[in-house]
Amino acid sequence: MQWELDKKRPICPQIEEKLSVMIASGEFKPNERLFSVREVAVRAGVNPNTVQKAFTQLEGKGLIYSVRGSGWFVNENCDTAKTTVDELIRLKTEQFFEEMNALGYSDDDIKQIVKEWNE
Repeated sequence: MQWELDKKRPICPQIEEKLSVMIASGEFKPNERLFSVREVAVRAGVNPNTVQKAFTQLEGKGLIYSVRGSGWFVNENCDTAKTTVDELIRLKTEQFFEEMNALGYSDDDIKQIVKEWNE
């Protein structure tokens, strides 16, 4: 499986987001081994150093942990991943509303557009 990344955005946060969603959705279970840094780098088509940085940042957030010589694993507390994804959803929604407001749409207009799009 190839990972589609947005070339207009920094790569490291996108890798963090993708892995956070995979953890929060249950694609990776607590204490399950993640892809290796090299595997993620190949899938995403990026430098392994970028992936290592993303893994380190995810570890700092408490989503994953490393076992020397064995790889990276999902932390037992998946609530942290869900909180991270909820924050990401909130941020992306705020950005969407800001961009639509800049185009001249009111919040009510935006809500109506989303409602119609969702039907």
